[in-house]
Amino acid sequence: MLALACGWTAAQSVPTTFGTIIGNGLLCRDHTDNIYYYNYLLKHFGAAYKHEGGAFWFRTAGATLWGKTIPEVMVSDDTSTFIFVGAVAEATPEELEKAIIEQTGTHYAVIDTSAYPVREAKPASRIVYFDLRSKIYCAKYKPLPPVPPPPVRQQLK
Repeated sequence: MLALACGWTAAQSVPTTFGTIIGNGLLCRDHTDNIYYYNYLLKHFGAAYKHEGGAFWFRTAGATLWGKTIPEVMVSDDTSTFIFVGAVAEATPEELEKAIIEQTGTHYAVIDTSAYPVREAKPASRIVYFDLRSKIYCAKYKPLPPVPPPPVRQQLK
């Protein structure tokens, strides 16, 4: 029983590497590998609490990035043509963008003219509205396995 309780406590503490691993992943500053992020979150926060929308959702109680509370992180499953890591921030997109600029120097550009515009930074990090909060994510096309070229047909004389 004590080991079970200790395991639960360990899974609930925010690792000191959270900002480096998840933060840089969200800014697309690293190779995006959904299996790597899934295993990292599983190890440090326990099992995903839901699986929907092509992603595993993890509760990340106590986690912060750029001075903003990050209650959830999501990682793509293998049903999408994209590999992604995303997070919900307890801040509006404007507040989150400002915090990221102040701490990392990464700037975002508004890429549409809707009432709730999407913001994008190079190479591909995006911030979108998520009700009264925001969602930040990095999504990249899933690499496909190599396809061998078709056999060359030779004409016989």
